[in-house]
Amino acid sequence: MLTSRDSENGLFVYFDGLCEPRNPGGVATYGLIIFKNNNTLHEEGGIADAEPWSQEASNNVAEYSAIIHGLEWLKKEGMVDSKVVIRGDSKLIINQLSGKFKVKAIRLIELYLKARKLLSEFKSTKLEWVPRESNSEADLLSREAYARYLKKHPMGQC
Repeated sequence: MLTSRDSENGLFVYFDGLCEPRNPGGVATYGLIIFKNNNTLHEEGGIADAEPWSQEASNNVAEYSAIIHGLEWLKKEGMVDSKVVIRGDSKLIINQLSGKFKVKAIRLIELYLKARKLLSEFKSTKLEWVPRESNSEADLLSREAYARYLKKHPMGQC
């Protein structure tokens, strides 16, 4: 859901992740959507950077995967000079990337460092926590990615 501030100049990246049917150890998927001037520039959902059904798969890995994929897309499209506002409903991820929380989970350190490096390549970035209801489109994309995975890999064949 877009807010009135989304009509400002700049890009808005909404991200979300999940790990189902258990966290950790399920299937971690992510969703992201990028807006500019209330128009959708890009949206995607996919398997997070973790092997499904492994202890590496978690909702936090999925959240970091979403941010990384979003920033990589913006970079590939040559948008590093744009003002980028990144919004997600994970207080942990937003606070870790903002430097307010330490990264304690070993699995997250590599993803954190990759995300921080990407953020440093942009002229202007801002990280904002949003309530879950303001992040419904990214959430839906992560859920659709999970549904696609299940369709290709029925639970009985895991």
